[in-house]
Amino acid sequence: MPGLGFVTASAARVRSPSAQSGSEPPSAVAGRRPLILIGTLAAAAVTASGLAVVTVLVVAGWMAAPHSGLGLRAVLRTAAVLWLVGQHVGFTLHGVGRIGFLPLGLVVLPGALLWRAGRWVSRVAAIGRLRHVGYAALALAGPYAVFTAALAQVSRSSEISASVPQAALCGLLLGLAAGGLGAARALAPWRQLLQLLPPRSRSLVLAVAATVAVLAATGALLAAAALAVHLPEAFRLQRSLGAGLVGTVLLLLLQIGYVPNAIVWAIAFSLGPGFAFGSGTIVAATGSALGELPAFPLLAALPPGVHDSVPVWLTPVVLALPYLAGGIGGWLLVRTAPTMSLEGAPLWGMATGALAGCLLGLLAAFAGGPLGNGRLAAVGPSPWQVAAIGGLELGIGAAVTAGVVNFVILRRVGAPSVTVPAQPATGMTPPAEHVIYVDPWGGDRTAGQPPAPAGPSALP
Repeated sequence: MPGLGFVTASAARVRSPSAQSGSEPPSAVAGRRPLILIGTLAAAAVTASGLAVVTVLVVAGWMAAPHSGLGLRAVLRTAAVLWLVGQHVGFTLHGVGRIGFLPLGLVVLPGALLWRAGRWVSRVAAIGRLRHVGYAALALAGPYAVFTAALAQVSRSSEISASVPQAALCGLLLGLAAGGLGAARALAPWRQLLQLLPPRSRSLVLAVAATVAVLAATGALLAAAALAVHLPEAFRLQRSLGAGLVGTVLLLLLQIGYVPNAIVWAIAFSLGPGFAFGSGTIVAATGSALGELPAFPLLAALPPGVHDSVPVWLTPVVLALPYLAGGIGGWLLVRTAPTMSLEGAPLWGMATGALAGCLLGLLAAFAGGPLGNGRLAAVGPSPWQVAAIGGLELGIGAAVTAGVVNFVILRRVGAPSVTVPAQPATGMTPPAEHVIYVDPWGGDRTAGQPPAPAGPSALP
């Protein structure tokens, strides 16, 4: 079984005649590098470049803001913690508690770097087969997880400390996901990679992706509309902070980082469970009850108090959005690969909704988290509620649409049917189908007895 130590010459590609005969040029053998070494170099480059970018931003904020008693060592430690936050690694702040509500948008930076690193590993290691992409991703993600855990360990202090096990786990998962996708993309375009899947699996992947994409688009629209309604309040909060030019830019970048969280929250809002911002609070399509909120401009879209979240006439429209997304996924599921079974299409539609619901539940788990040990210990949507209710609503929409569209397709092209031709009577014209005549006494015939004549006349 191949492992991480397999050599990285063009063994996965077409081999030369000398390689086929068992003798390779000495220069080719000497130029081989272990895959784990290539992955380690790529992981080190990602960590160093990511830290450099974050350090520049932190130093700019440190120079623009008052920093009495804050030395350069503390600045570098803060940059390391922010780099870990970009990989969704929570931390504990002295006197406040656990901070787990982190901006999902910051994952774009390490994700993009790991994507490029995965492509580089795939090219340098001469990966030529899709089944070897997993080894390339593991060779990158393993060392990257070690570097991330080491960074969490060295950045610990009496004021702030990141979780070392969580850093290793997040680094491993992000490296496998982003690095693996980059390594796969280096082999061929996405369209060609999808063609490698069986038709039914390919249609399921496309349907789930379309369902989540439609929900993300509608969630972004809902979040933008809520912020637009309360835009004057957001500007008032922005001015009250008095952050200055550099501080305003950094605050704007932080708010952009929280935009994916807001989209996931809006999806949970349209699904029905909604989300919380503090213990005993709820924001759902049927109404909201909130306490005092932090002075963060993006939170202006969530006015405190007990009130209706949306106008009464708009509530059914918002709650119907998941069924619309599931319907689009069910339509694409059948259009990509129709099924010849009338009851099979709704079942595959329910599977599409269940998978999309699980994916939304995972996103909901990363989109929320605690903000200390006090009243804001519960922030964000409930992952299991989003997964369960989302899977049900999306599954219903996809199942109904897939069943109807599949029925229309079968009616249009003609459903295949299996017919058993009747035995032709003597003296009548045989049917046009190919008929197989069976001799019921073939097994009772003794050896040497001539076979019975074939045809209708031989049948009783």
